[in-house]
Amino acid sequence: VQLQASGGGLVQAGGSLRLSCVASGRTLSNYVMAWFRQAPGKEREFVSHITWSGGSTYYADSVKGRFTISRDTAENMVYLQMNSLKPEDTAVYYCGARYIKSSKYSYWGQGTEVTVSS
Repeated sequence: VQLQASGGGLVQAGGSLRLSCVASGRTLSNYVMAWFRQAPGKEREFVSHITWSGGSTYYADSVKGRFTISRDTAENMVYLQMNSLKPEDTAVYYCGARYIKSSKYSYWGQGTEVTVSS
């Protein structure tokens, strides 16, 4: 699976951004797609995931109610709508993919940088 993320940028606190991730290379019906982020000096952390087939979603507590993950199965796209952004959301955001029966994310996009100014 090849992944390519885009949509990052600079936004003021309280603003919104939508990240996109295009997937290619194989059928995704048995995959879980996710967004992770890594802030400067910190470890990569989970943000949200969505199952490709059923569209079930899960969010980290830190983004619940502000971020929405979705997918477009026809276009092989995964999105992360980020609203009410906070300076602590500043990070490089990565899309990842794992086989549904695996706990490990094996495929990663190149990352897209999000900066939220206060």
